[in-house]
Amino acid sequence: MAEIEHFVDPNEKVHPKFSNVADLEIMLFSSQAQTSGQSAQMMRLGDAVEQGVINNSVLGYFIGRIYLYLIKVGLSKDKVRFRQHMENEMAHYACDCWDAESKTSYGWIEIVGCADRSCYDLSCHSRATKVPLVAEKMLKDSYKTVNVIQFEPNKSAIGMAYKKDAKLALEYLAVCDDCYISDQEKLLSETGEFSFETDGKTFKLTKDMVSVKRFQKTLHVEEIIPNVIEPSFGIGRIMYSIYEHSFHIREGDEQRTYFSFPTIVAPYKCSILPLSQNQDFVPFIHQLAEAMTRNGVSYKVDDASGSIGRRYARSDEIGVAFGITIDFDTVNKTPHTATLRDRDSMRQIRAEITELPDIVQHLASDTLKWADVESKYPIFEGQESSKKE
Repeated sequence: MAEIEHFVDPNEKVHPKFSNVADLEIMLFSSQAQTSGQSAQMMRLGDAVEQGVINNSVLGYFIGRIYLYLIKVGLSKDKVRFRQHMENEMAHYACDCWDAESKTSYGWIEIVGCADRSCYDLSCHSRATKVPLVAEKMLKDSYKTVNVIQFEPNKSAIGMAYKKDAKLALEYLAVCDDCYISDQEKLLSETGEFSFETDGKTFKLTKDMVSVKRFQKTLHVEEIIPNVIEPSFGIGRIMYSIYEHSFHIREGDEQRTYFSFPTIVAPYKCSILPLSQNQDFVPFIHQLAEAMTRNGVSYKVDDASGSIGRRYARSDEIGVAFGITIDFDTVNKTPHTATLRDRDSMRQIRAEITELPDIVQHLASDTLKWADVESKYPIFEGQESSKKE
């Protein structure tokens, strides 16, 4: 599990970078669509916020970033959707909540939750710790008048009822937020009492012990209880979805399977594959391995016996993104060259040995695309040398 706690001004839920994700087309399954029996639909993220489908642009921004993250690590666009919580499943304190869901062989499963939890988290912490968790905000004008609501405890009555524990009750009442006070005021009106627990002790206060006071106050610095936007990632479910969405079978050969992991998350970026166990290939293996290490590129050397095709298949099965093959043209010709193979297309190019580690590094960091490599280097059709000359 991994979580983000993003704090936001409850009166200004506008994200300055929302424009970066506003044009994303994402499959949304709103609560209204679920209620009316409609299916999920593709929708521009900016339109969803403008039309109120998504409550605010801060929540919308994180939905957009979650979507981009899931696609980047290997989930298929057509197998990702965001489902809005229905009223009967959303927490009472939440303004809005969406789950990123992945379509798998088990059906649609939740993999990331993204909720606007309003001020609930900090309010609960404040009541538990008796420390006001507020942020100060300079007012744009010199001052403003605000409506204030607070508990007005009858210290004498509470002291008579709870003796030395009265201090705990008074400290608790002093840090309660507006929403909580309003809820308890309603209980006082309806039942004549309300209860709470603090420091392991339970208190029941009646109308003669506490009342609610409302008044106006002039402020020069405003205190706000930040709201929390909380994306929560199910790492195991995301990883499972990556495996399932990335698993493929080679066309025309059901025995050959491979994982099309994006290069950025592939455990190994590159295999180094000598054509055979010929000792003339060893210096080139060492040269490439040392260069890959210097470049910070994860690689594996597969110099086991067996055909090069079998070893390609073995690398593909574990999702290695690229393969460098050292053959007799590498040994016999100068400048020394080797082939670079792309896992997904199985196409190969030929380039100088000294260039290949940098090419792989740029491919691994996603600053270079395979199409760019093919446009710059000759396509490999087959080696010309069959043995050392």
